[in-house]
Amino acid sequence: MHPFRAAVEARDEAAIEALLADNVVFTSPVAFKPYPGKPITAAILRAVIRVFEDFRYVREIADAGGRDHALVFEATVDGKQLSGCDFLHFDADGKIDEFTVMVRPLSAAQALAARMADQFERIKTEATEQLQREAAGA
Repeated sequence: MHPFRAAVEARDEAAIEALLADNVVFTSPVAFKPYPGKPITAAILRAVIRVFEDFRYVREIADAGGRDHALVFEATVDGKQLSGCDFLHFDADGKIDEFTVMVRPLSAAQALAARMADQFERIKTEATEQLQREAAGA
């Protein structure tokens, strides 16, 4: 089992964040513009943990070199069953530098978009606070 999968299934937010590269780019299934950077990506992933119900990975696919992984999942959002896939690319240090999520069907994607929109102020606040902590520590 891949360490990212293990961290997500354990709902271990610190372990998930530790696997992200500083320059990670997150591409959402419901937003047009990708989100660059570890603070916003980590905040989005924490929100996803809050929003998804009955989340479980059902399949793991990896390339021979180990730099690309696809993790197929199932979950529920507001009573809507969804299936999706996390596409992960790892940099030379083994950190996730590209993170793309796709979900289906459309009705579940719409429910996910609505729930994530409800979370977005908290996501922005968490990311901003993390950036401020990093700037203070630099």
